[in-house]
Amino acid sequence: MNAESRVVELGLELPPAPKPVAVYKPLVIAGNYAYVSGHGPLKTDRTLITGRVGADLDLSAGKAAARQVGLAILATLRSELGSLNRVKRLIKVLGMVNATPDFPDHPKVINGCSELFVEVFGADAGIGARSAVGMGSLPGNIAVEIEAIFEIE
Repeated sequence: MNAESRVVELGLELPPAPKPVAVYKPLVIAGNYAYVSGHGPLKTDRTLITGRVGADLDLSAGKAAARQVGLAILATLRSELGSLNRVKRLIKVLGMVNATPDFPDHPKVINGCSELFVEVFGADAGIGARSAVGMGSLPGNIAVEIEAIFEIE
């Protein structure tokens, strides 16, 4: 599957590739693997989706925030690799949801990102291992933070 063509077919608008806000690299390549640092829900206007799921945001808004994180991750992959077509497959996703203590649906929130990766990379290459957990807070009160590992060519 040609990921760059899928982005166009789906009409996806990627935000600008986020720049580090601390001492880290947005992506590190080791052998055939690209380790993507934690990304937040960066929008095309460079603002972030903030708030706690279960209080400020409902499940649907949380899922949309996770999808936006996925778009930011795609922007970083394209920026750092030159093309999304270098992605061979998704290996692992860690999704962290800024949620109230009683919010039970962290996996449903992270599905926003996971479903995007399937749309772009296909079912075989776009589904990897995954963890979805709730957090008491996230930097800058962002709604979702996600990191990922991809196998690349």
